[in-house]
Amino acid sequence: MSKQFMRLVRGLLLTAGSVGLMSSSVVAQTLEVNEIEQSMINVSDLRDVSPGDWAYEALANLVERYGCIVGYPDQTFRGNQALSRYEFAAGLNACLQQLERLIAASEAILREDLIIIERLTTEFEAELATISSRVDNLEGRVAFLEDHQFSTTTQLRGELIAVISQVFGKENAATGDDLDVQAVIEYRSRLNFLTSFSGRDRLRIRLDSSNFTFGRGGSNFTDFNFSGNTGGFVQIRKAEYRFPVGDNAQVWVNAVNMTFDDVADPIAPFAGPTLDGAISYFGAISPIYLNSTGAGLAFSYNFTDAVSLVGYYSAGNADDPTDGNGIFGGQYVAGTQLSYMPSANTGVALAYTHSYFPGSPDMSILGYTGSALADNPFDGNATSSHNVAIVGSWLVNNFFGIEGWGMYSKAKAQSGDRDGDTADIWNWKISFAFPDLFREGNLGLLSVGNPPKAYSVQGGPEDNDVPWFVELLYVFRINDNISVSPGFWVVTSPEDGRDPLWIGTIRTSFSF
Repeated sequence: MSKQFMRLVRGLLLTAGSVGLMSSSVVAQTLEVNEIEQSMINVSDLRDVSPGDWAYEALANLVERYGCIVGYPDQTFRGNQALSRYEFAAGLNACLQQLERLIAASEAILREDLIIIERLTTEFEAELATISSRVDNLEGRVAFLEDHQFSTTTQLRGELIAVISQVFGKENAATGDDLDVQAVIEYRSRLNFLTSFSGRDRLRIRLDSSNFTFGRGGSNFTDFNFSGNTGGFVQIRKAEYRFPVGDNAQVWVNAVNMTFDDVADPIAPFAGPTLDGAISYFGAISPIYLNSTGAGLAFSYNFTDAVSLVGYYSAGNADDPTDGNGIFGGQYVAGTQLSYMPSANTGVALAYTHSYFPGSPDMSILGYTGSALADNPFDGNATSSHNVAIVGSWLVNNFFGIEGWGMYSKAKAQSGDRDGDTADIWNWKISFAFPDLFREGNLGLLSVGNPPKAYSVQGGPEDNDVPWFVELLYVFRINDNISVSPGFWVVTSPEDGRDPLWIGTIRTSFSF
C-alpha cells in the first residue's frame, strides 16, 4: 500500500511543479522545499523517536492536521513520550492510510505535508514493510480462527409462559355431569442450557417447571400446546446430544423425553410449538409427532439443502430393566420422515411411525390429542399402530400463509380378549396465518380441523359424531422478548353426544 501511495504522492508533486511557467512563486516554493529537506536530520540510525526529533514533530503535526490517530483507549495521545521505531512506523502507517483516503476523496492536502510524508516513508521503509508483513500474517491468523473458532461456554436461553384461562360449556365431556370449572392462572418456565464442544455439535439440557391441569372439562381437547405439570418442582425434560457425521448427516442421542419433532421438522412455522404458536394442544402440530416420550436415538441426512431424511427410535421405559420394559422390550416408537423444504416457511413432508404401547387404562397411542376412544381404542389392552401423515406449509406472500396436515392411523390390539381387533383413526387440521397483521411482528391465526376420531372399531364401540375444532388467535408482540396472545378455541362433540367445550385464554410469553 505505501509504495502505491508514494507513487501517487510523487505524481502529485510532479504535477504541481509542472503546471504553468516557473514563476517566482514556484521558485520560492522550490527553495522552501529545499530548506525543509536540509533541516531534516537523518533518523535511520536512531533506536527510538523522541519528542525533540523532527520526525516525531512532523508526525504529530500530521496527526493534528488530518486526525489519522485517535489515541489510546483512555482517549489520550501521549504526545510527550518516546516511541520505538516500530511504534512510530505504526502511527506513520495510520497517517498514510488516512491521507490515501483523503486523496481518493479529492480532499486538499498541503504540498509540504506530501514532501514530509515521502521523507518519513523513506526513513522508515524497513519498519513499514515489517508492519505490513505482520498485519498480513495477523489477518491470516484471524481468518483461520474465525473459520475454526468454537466456544465451550454454555449459553442460557429461558422462557416463561403465563396463562389465564376458563373452560365454558354445559357438561363434563367424560361424565355428562354439569360443568363446574373455574378460571385459573397457570405457568410454564423453561431453561435451556446449550453447549458446543467442537463448534458443530450441541449438548442441550432443558429444565422445566409447570403447574397445568390436564383434561379440564373431562376432555384432552382443553389442554394447551405448552401444558405440563411438574408439581411446581424443577425437572430435567431434555438431555440431548447432537453431533455431525461428515458434512450431511447428524446423530441425536437423548436420555430424557425425546419426541419425534425433536428431529423431524413438523413444518408448522406459524402454529407450531413455540412461544407464539397455537394455544391449543391439537392445533399446534400433527399427533404423529406427539405419541412418544422417553430415551431415544435418531439421525438425519441432507441429500440437498432442501431434501432430508430422518430416522427415529424412542423407548418409553428405557430405564426399567424388568421384563416387558427396557430399550427394546416395552413401549416404543420408530419413525421416519422425508422432507422437502425449499424455504424456511414453505415445504412438505411424508412421515411414518410404528408404535407399541403395553396395556394400560390411561394410555394414549396419539399423545392425548383425540377422543378417549381414539387414544385408547381397545379397553386398555396392549396396542400397536401404523401412522402416516402428510404435513406442509406454504407462505403465499409476506402477509398470508397456509399450513396443516392429514393423518391416518391403523391400530391393532395385541393382548387380552381384544387381541387382533383393529381400528381406523383419522384427523386433519388446516391453519390460515396472517403475519404482521395490523402491525409488524404480530400474527393472526385461524385453525379448523377434525381431531382424532376412531372409525370402524372391531369388537367394540366407535365414535359416531364427528368432532370439529376451531381456534382463533392473535399474537400481539410488545417487543422482541414479550408477547401477549388472546385467543379461544371450541371443540364440538368432544366425546360422542357431548355438548361443545369452549376455552378462552390470554397467554403472556417472555423469552431471554
